Amino acid sequence: MPTVDVLRTYLEMTDPADLGAADPAPDPGGRLEPVRDCPWHFYRYLYAEVGREYHWRARLSWTEEQFRAHLAGPSTIWLLTVAGAPAGYFELRAQEDRSVEIAYFGVLGEFQGRGLGKFLLCRAIAEAWATRPSRVWLHTCTLDHPGALPNYLKRGFRKVREERYQVTLP
Repeated sequence: MPTVDVLRTYLEMTDPADLGAADPAPDPGGRLEPVRDCPWHFYRYLYAEVGREYHWRARLSWTEEQFRAHLAGPSTIWLLTVAGAPAGYFELRAQEDRSVEIAYFGVLGEFQGRGLGKFLLCRAIAEAWATRPSRVWLHTCTLDHPGALPNYLKRGFRKVREERYQVTLP
């Protein structure tokens, strides 16, 4: 199993005006809505499928109880569907410092390349600001989609910190 160097970048937005105009939905069959009382196994499915290519593994070993406890916390899950099929999601997580983290964000592989990532990120940011936080933040790393960091920067986020670490890939 190879060990690779990874650069994690933390980004934040401190003013909702930094977002600018939101991108319209690029697919007329697209629909975005919050998932009320998200079933733990559906959340696990979204996490696993969106993160499959990007080595999201931290939560794959969680038990049902761990998923349930997480979902009972200060998170809101939003689901993007296209023609009824899950296409992507984001998770907003309120923090004790009154900030909101875009904890997870992504589009399933078969829906990439259609502009859905720009649309979904604009909506994630707008929904985060709707809760009136002190700031909106997230992090990405060099294992994520190569378009992730440029997308975040184009939407108005600014880099605030970077850290390097190593990870062993399967």
